[in-house]
Amino acid sequence: MIDVPLSALELALVEAGQSATAALEPLSAVATRLDVLGYHRLWFAEHHGSPAIASASPQVLAAHAGAVTSRVRVGSGGVLAPNHAPFTLAEQFGTLSALNGGRVDLGVGRGPGALDPDVIRALRRGPNRPGKPITTPTSTSCSGISAATRCFPAG
Repeated sequence: MIDVPLSALELALVEAGQSATAALEPLSAVATRLDVLGYHRLWFAEHHGSPAIASASPQVLAAHAGAVTSRVRVGSGGVLAPNHAPFTLAEQFGTLSALNGGRVDLGVGRGPGALDPDVIRALRRGPNRPGKPITTPTSTSCSGISAATRCFPAG
């Protein structure tokens, strides 16, 4: 038998005639089953304004999956950096990791997460709105990308 770590990417697809709530209902069972089967990681994608995808908040979905599992790593298969303050992301995922025994991973993407320009504008506020460069904090108590999942404010 080949020992290859398997991961799954969950989009929470909304089928025709189904509500987003109904699309999210099986996530507990999916996460638990992947945990039992020995999967290495369960990623959640970030998509906005799509009637076919209910995974708008990987942070919330990872928290939920982490609460119903004990072994599988959970996290984002692409939190979209332009839509979030970088330090806030580090704090959110650091907190999730602390609450879940270090089993939380932060995957970062740079896409908009939506196709509709109105949705993109609604997601971005302040200096990270479309047409402006993405700003990052000049200093944090973190060192390096791998530390981002354990990043907390100094003090």
